[in-house]
Amino acid sequence: MNDTIDILKRRRSVPPPMMTGPAPTADELATILTVASRVPDHGKLAPWRFLVFTGHARDRASRLALDIRLAEKPDLDEAARAEELRRFARAPLVVATISRAAPHFKIPEWEQVLSAGAVCMNMIVAARALGFSATWLTEWTAYDGRFRAAIGLAEHERVAGFIHIGRATAAIEDRPRPLLAEIVTNFPA
Repeated sequence: MNDTIDILKRRRSVPPPMMTGPAPTADELATILTVASRVPDHGKLAPWRFLVFTGHARDRASRLALDIRLAEKPDLDEAARAEELRRFARAPLVVATISRAAPHFKIPEWEQVLSAGAVCMNMIVAARALGFSATWLTEWTAYDGRFRAAIGLAEHERVAGFIHIGRATAAIEDRPRPLLAEIVTNFPA
């Protein structure tokens, strides 16, 4: 079977706490991001960009998340505080795909948003092809305007996904998948 098809058929999401290092090297990350950017992009707009969290930047982003949570809930318990402080440090590398979809005279915004989603999936496939595990998450930080501003996003930019990349510490069981008979219909002739 073709290696790419095999990777796609066996794709699993690995929870970030079940990932370990090392993170991809600079060359491996460049490959992952190059593959990620090879998606349908009508009008050649590149309606997305990448924000990479490595090393201590993961801790800084986690601290920003905690500070925002504490501003709204100062009595946050210790377990929740600890969880926020690990949010971006659970995997050795986190890459945010930032959607820059905007009104365009020819290309609908919806197509631009879909392109950002395709970027996320290509990133996961590329990471897996290089021997890494990868998981696409959003969580509250993707939707919180204060957090988006704190990490440098413009007002119109949105997080399509935080892709956590590392190496799985254990085999991941597959979850039930829909049967094709349940999700495929044919348009009548």
